Amino acid sequence: MSNEWQYNTLKWLSRMTCKLSYSTILRIGATIGPMYSLFGKKQKERGIKNIMLGLSMNKQEATALIERLFKNMGRAAMEILYMPNLTKEFIYEHIEMRGTEHLDKALAEKRGVVILTAHVGNWEWMGAALAAHGYPSTTIVKKQPNAQFTRLMNEYREMVGLEVFARGGSEMIRAVKAMKQKKLLGFLADQDGGFQGVPVMFLGQDSSAVLGPATFAQKFKAPVVPVFTSRKENGHIVHILPPLYYEDTGNEEEDIYRLTEETVRVTEAFIREHPDEWLWFQHRWNTKIPEIVDIEHKLKVREAVHAKK
Repeated sequence: MSNEWQYNTLKWLSRMTCKLSYSTILRIGATIGPMYSLFGKKQKERGIKNIMLGLSMNKQEATALIERLFKNMGRAAMEILYMPNLTKEFIYEHIEMRGTEHLDKALAEKRGVVILTAHVGNWEWMGAALAAHGYPSTTIVKKQPNAQFTRLMNEYREMVGLEVFARGGSEMIRAVKAMKQKKLLGFLADQDGGFQGVPVMFLGQDSSAVLGPATFAQKFKAPVVPVFTSRKENGHIVHILPPLYYEDTGNEEEDIYRLTEETVRVTEAFIREHPDEWLWFQHRWNTKIPEIVDIEHKLKVREAVHAKK
């Protein structure tokens, strides 16, 4: 049986949403967002536990924070449906760009730019803002469990000027091509690194970190520019931070680890500054340290890097 009706329903909801004012959809989102906790009790409990560990909060404080997160999630969900209204004029009015000089400098090196970002704030609108300001933006996206939602999201991403590479196909070939064309290549690098990752502490817990940003930086001698977004009244702020660089000391494993850990620390710092905008309940710590491939060797690499600091 075709699931085309799901796509059509989402499109209809989007059309209805786009008829409302921006301030109205924000109010609606803040109202419906907390309802998610009624259906996602496991996610809420996992989020509270992670907040308590990562921010050293008690349960009452962590519960209050995750309730604010649900409100922001509701706002972001409404904003996704509102994406057809993201004209350049709307973006310039509602999305503030800070630190563009860092991105301009990185692009001037003509090696392509690795964009380090995370599931914090409305990262979809962040990509739209970069594209609207003329930055040649590409992104590697993960397919969602619902194919029709993935279809809609990719349609809207391309609508606002993003070039999308979906995981599971020839995305690496296209990503390499994007770097060779001196474009921006975005990585949502706050996810679990799986068995092939490296051990890095993240928000108070042992974790497996992804190697993508550091690997591309090493391969193309490209800067890694952290770009995150946070919410402000009636809009967003895109924070573009100073670039990070792969330092070639002659020991590739240590150099890759060093840059990976730097990307984790920058991401962690931004989340701590905007704790009610990060998805605390995601499966960030699924992979246990002993499960990482060649873990004994990777732990020795970590020790060597730390010893040289």
